[in-house]
Amino acid sequence: MSLHPARTIRSQQLADHSVDRRMILLAAMAPVVGTGGVFGAWLLLKSIAIVTNAFWFGRISAEAVEISDSAVGLAIVTIPVIGSLIIGVMARFGSEKIRGHGIPEAIETILFGESRLSPKVAVLKPISAAISIGSGGPFGAEGPVIMTGGAIGSLFAQCFHLSAAERKTLLVTGAAAGMTAIFGTPMAAILLAVEILLFEWKPRSFVPVVIGVLVAAAWRPELIGHGPMFPAAWPLPASSWILPASAGVGVIVGLQAALLSNLLYRIEDAFHHIPLHWMWWPAIGAVIVGIGGLIDARVLGAGYSNIQALVDGSMVLRAAILLLVVKAVVWLVALGSGTSGGVLAPLLILGGAAGCIAGLWLPGSAGFWAMIGMAGIMSGAMRAPLTGAVFAAELTGRFDALPAVIAASGFAYAISVLCMRRSILTEKIARRGRHILQEYTVDPLDWQQAGKLMTPHPETLPADMTIASALRFFTEQATHRSYPVVDADGRLVGLASRSDALRWKMGAFDEATTLVETLSDASQIVAHPETPCGIIADLIVETGVARVPIVDRDTHKVVGILSRQDLLKARRAQRTSETYRTGFGG
Repeated sequence: MSLHPARTIRSQQLADHSVDRRMILLAAMAPVVGTGGVFGAWLLLKSIAIVTNAFWFGRISAEAVEISDSAVGLAIVTIPVIGSLIIGVMARFGSEKIRGHGIPEAIETILFGESRLSPKVAVLKPISAAISIGSGGPFGAEGPVIMTGGAIGSLFAQCFHLSAAERKTLLVTGAAAGMTAIFGTPMAAILLAVEILLFEWKPRSFVPVVIGVLVAAAWRPELIGHGPMFPAAWPLPASSWILPASAGVGVIVGLQAALLSNLLYRIEDAFHHIPLHWMWWPAIGAVIVGIGGLIDARVLGAGYSNIQALVDGSMVLRAAILLLVVKAVVWLVALGSGTSGGVLAPLLILGGAAGCIAGLWLPGSAGFWAMIGMAGIMSGAMRAPLTGAVFAAELTGRFDALPAVIAASGFAYAISVLCMRRSILTEKIARRGRHILQEYTVDPLDWQQAGKLMTPHPETLPADMTIASALRFFTEQATHRSYPVVDADGRLVGLASRSDALRWKMGAFDEATTLVETLSDASQIVAHPETPCGIIADLIVETGVARVPIVDRDTHKVVGILSRQDLLKARRAQRTSETYRTGFGG
């Protein structure tokens, strides 16, 4: 028998990123998914227009219109109720997953549903969103289109033999493509994928998302439009106080985001106390929406014209205050009732109105401060500061305002995480009993090497030890479950464990037989001092071997042993580095 039978972990060329040819396969699929996301967004926008025309103007047309231009009288109260009744029936007898604003459902599918969305949801979600928004629901199309684009990516991925992580990549590719199609913000869509949906930063997922978004950006001028969605032409404020003031507005809208999130879930809790089936809740909430429409018709529907007016700086103080208050009430009640709709457009309106109001006392155009408020509230409510900053710049075409929007986004994000345990997106998931950590850190096991965590100079057993001596050792002296077995030169022969001792005791083994003659190397694994601990941890899970011998690559001598307990030291060391505080010299 060979004196060195142990199977070593296959050597790997260590690199900064884990990537293989599967990334090329996903990148080849991304254009198809990106195209699907664009056409899904186009179809949703046309569906919203058709429903809006049918409900408010009594005609069949796919031309975009504003609900505030209609003249339906008191029917402004009943039309949202009719639309919400339809949605309630669809959710009750179709799929309950069409309720809500889409992004939490996408996150939940990614993390807990192996990125598998059903064809039923893929069809019913955009239909319900079109009916909701078209009948006056105070929502935007971005949440539903993210869900729709994600469903297209998920369904396409399910046609192939892919892992859950690969399906996630294509789901997020479709979602980001849909967002790009709606708003024309490719960079913000990529950042949204990274900050909210992917829960990783890897080439395998990043590259396909970029390709899908670029494909969507190429299709958008042909189907939806080109240029910034809400172009702005005002000059930047000529003041040295622009960055501190932007940070101050960020603090204000960060508090606003926390307040809105808190109120939303209080209203949702109130609906749960209504002694009626949840199918009827959207219709009850729609009554408030209709009353809000009587007060100010601009609060109905997506309200993109409101965003343009805010960015232009053409909205007067009274109109901005009225929009801020009434839009907040109808949106919170409608969303809390469990109907179908998005959060991004309402947040932009509410943050923009707050920024516009603050801007009346700040230097420069009120439109500039409206943009600052939009960036801040998106960052604070969704916990996506990079997305919020870049989104505002791309949406208006004002990249020269990036320093200011970064200031607002950063401070709004800081206020939000200090005031709220969860974002407006993750709170809904948490209420279903599932916790999500939105912080990305490098696994300490992936950068720690075995030589740093191993127990050096471990106790070993000689290869020429007899079975009788080994049995006495495991009965009287052993403190571990297994021990490396080495030859006279200290080179590894195998691993002897208590399980082996039990096998020897129960089997017909000659007590004079030596360990080298009886050990099996079928499942034995060893590693080297430079092996990443993450690889060893994976193999411990796969093989069930609790202690892995560490051998020198050149001499094959045992230099240490790594146990499951040793692997936990890496996590403890990371926790210590975050909490143990010292000054100079200590």
